[in-house]
Amino acid sequence: MFAVKTVVLPGPDDLNEDKIDPMIDLSVEIDLLRRKRNAMILAHYYQSEEIQDLADFVGDSFDLSRRAMVADAEVIVFCGVRFMGEVAKIVNPSKTVLIPDADASCSLEESCRPEAFRLFRKKHPDHFAVTYINCSAEVKSISDVIVTSSNAEMILKQLPMNRPILFAPDRHLGNYLIKKSGRDITLWPGSCIVHEQFSERELVKLRIRHERALIVAHPECSEGILKYADHIGSTKSILDYVLASKAHEFIIATEPHIIHQMRKMAPNKVFIIALGMNGSCDCAKCPFMEKNTLSKIYLCLLNNAPRIELSEDLLQDALKPLQCMFDMSVNTNVSSNKS
Repeated sequence: MFAVKTVVLPGPDDLNEDKIDPMIDLSVEIDLLRRKRNAMILAHYYQSEEIQDLADFVGDSFDLSRRAMVADAEVIVFCGVRFMGEVAKIVNPSKTVLIPDADASCSLEESCRPEAFRLFRKKHPDHFAVTYINCSAEVKSISDVIVTSSNAEMILKQLPMNRPILFAPDRHLGNYLIKKSGRDITLWPGSCIVHEQFSERELVKLRIRHERALIVAHPECSEGILKYADHIGSTKSILDYVLASKAHEFIIATEPHIIHQMRKMAPNKVFIIALGMNGSCDCAKCPFMEKNTLSKIYLCLLNNAPRIELSEDLLQDALKPLQCMFDMSVNTNVSSNKS
């Protein structure tokens, strides 16, 4: 068993949100601290518009993990969810890795606890454990290879055909991979609370109202959504698809903050958010991603916390399946810098 992972929190005397001078310009102060501390700010596509615009790099999980690996900054501020900060520390352990909110978890990570995953593996000792990156460092450390939605299909194609596979924690992505690969895959029953929210009924209504719109969807969506999609792919893949397409209208079935990049890069196109079961788009916003704010980025740089710290054993063992992923993904390209 590994030593418990640690997120070092601010001390009782450190500055908190209530004590921030309301007259300061947070963007300016963050930029000053970024230069002073030689810090790089990484932001996922699901972050708010103001955080995306502030970041040095914006990307999906795979892209950002590679950015973290080659970062030469002394400090990495990871604006996403906690497991992403852990990945940054695992792939670049000499760096200080900060996260704006220590409670920014992930429903997929929470659905797959290390103790339960260890038992899952023991029940299938002959299986190769392919684990989605949306999991804790401990779960990574007892996996054979980590994948993202952008490289999972490619990595499965490289695994021996005679070896059965375990896939955790997202069952919808797993089912999609079964259909794409034809492989024998045993699935963990987890799912993303955001992508579970999209309503097939509401999607059909949108398609009727927008006959010329193409539907793009993330593979974490249920089959009821994916069966209507003109394109299924990772967040980056969806972005690339809508930018390259000659179509004018798109219905977006993933976390809607990605639309900020779409509108910046293709201002003449129309992007429609897929709706939830109550006919609302708000339910598709990730509540964990939304925990991060400019004030929390300012405070984490100022206080040097919350800070990711992992034991040496955990760092080494969690790196092995991540390195396997990088080695098996050599044909993919790192996207351009700040979007």
